[in-house]
Amino acid sequence: MDKEVINGLDVRLLRTLLIILTECSVSRTAEALGQTQPTVSLALRRLRKIIGDPILVRNGSHMVPTERGEALREPVRRILNDLDRYLTPAAGFEPERSDRAFRIISKNCLAIVLIPRIVERIRARCPNATVEICHVSTSDEMVRALADGEADLVLGDWPNPPDQLRMAPLLTTDIVCLAGMRHPRGSAHAFTMDEYLQLDHISPSGGDSTRLSPIDGRLAELNLRRRVVSVVPEYGIIPYVLAQTDLIFTTGRPFAEHLASMMPFSVIEAPPDFGQLHLYMLWHDRSHRAPAHRWLRDLIRAAADEFKAIETSGTGAPRPRPRAIASSLLAQP
Repeated sequence: MDKEVINGLDVRLLRTLLIILTECSVSRTAEALGQTQPTVSLALRRLRKIIGDPILVRNGSHMVPTERGEALREPVRRILNDLDRYLTPAAGFEPERSDRAFRIISKNCLAIVLIPRIVERIRARCPNATVEICHVSTSDEMVRALADGEADLVLGDWPNPPDQLRMAPLLTTDIVCLAGMRHPRGSAHAFTMDEYLQLDHISPSGGDSTRLSPIDGRLAELNLRRRVVSVVPEYGIIPYVLAQTDLIFTTGRPFAEHLASMMPFSVIEAPPDFGQLHLYMLWHDRSHRAPAHRWLRDLIRAAADEFKAIETSGTGAPRPRPRAIASSLLAQP
C-alpha cells in the first residue's frame, strides 16, 4: 500500500469509517454526519483505496461489512474514543473528590511560616489529598524533579532562580539577624557588612546547597563570603543551637520574629547590602495548564496574600511569652 495514501487517513475519515461500518448505509452515514451522499460515497472510495478492501458489500437489498470491515469496527471505535479522551480539554479540578498527592520543594525561612497555611487550606478544600514538603540539594536536581513530574512546584528565595522555569512572586520581607543571650551584641544597632563578616554564623545550607541560599547567594554576588561554623540539616534545630552558643542566624524578619516570640532572642538588622528577601513559586511548563496545578498555585497565592495582610495590619495573634524551655536551654551547663 502506498505510504502517501496511508498518510491521508485522518481523524475525520476514521469517524466516517466507523459510522459506515455501524450504519452499513451511505445515506444514513450522510445523515448522521450532516453531509451529502456524494461526499460520503467519495470518502468510502478513499477508504477502500487506503485499506485495500471494499469494506461494505451488497447482500440483497442492503449492505453488510466485509470480514476486514467487521474486524476494523471496534479497533477504530477504541482509537476514536482514546483521541476524544486525550484531546478534549481537561475537566476542571474537583478538590473535594481528589486524592492527589501534592509535592512541594522547599527549604527556606519564609516557606516555613507559609507552609502551615498552605497545608491548612489543602486539608480544608481537598481533604483526601496528601502534601509532601521535600528538599533538593542542587538547582539541577530541582529542575529535573519538576520536568519529570516528581514535584509540583518550588517555593524559592535565592537571588537567581533558573530562567527556564515559570515564576510568580509571593512575599517580600527584610533580612535580619537573630542572636541568643550568649551573643555579646544583644539588641545593638544594625550590623555593618564588615562587622557581619567577622561574626561566626549558623546556616541550614552547606556545600553545594549554598547556591540555593539567599544569604550566601547575595554575598557571592558581592564577591564576599561569611564564616559559617555550624551547618544544620533543618531550620528546626537552629533555635536550640542559638540558645546555647554565640552564633548568628540570618533570615527573613517574619521567621526571626516568630522565633523571638517564643525564646529570648534578639533581632538585629542585617547589613543593608543584603536588600530584601523575596519568596516566589517556580514551576515547569509541563504542568502550567493542568487544572490541579492551577488550583494549587491559586491556593498558595491566597495563603501568601492572607499572610501579607496579617503582617501589614498587625492583627495577628499576640505573641506568646517565651516558654519555660528557653530558660533550661539557656542555663549554664
